Amino acid sequence: MDNETKIKLFQNQEVRLKWDEEIEEYYFSVIDVVGILSGSKNPSQYWGTLKQVK
Repeated sequence: MDNETKIKLFQNQEVRLKWDEEIEEYYFSVIDVVGILSGSKNPSQYWGTLKQVK
């Protein structure tokens, strides 16, 4: 598998991911997952606001 970004489906929506061969782990796009789970039209803004809440 190469280091290119791949697309997987979750609840019929696309989630970007990347495979790190060195440590053998996947990295998923938090913004894509937040967008799917929250239903937000602007997941980047939603994630930014969520990070500020303490």
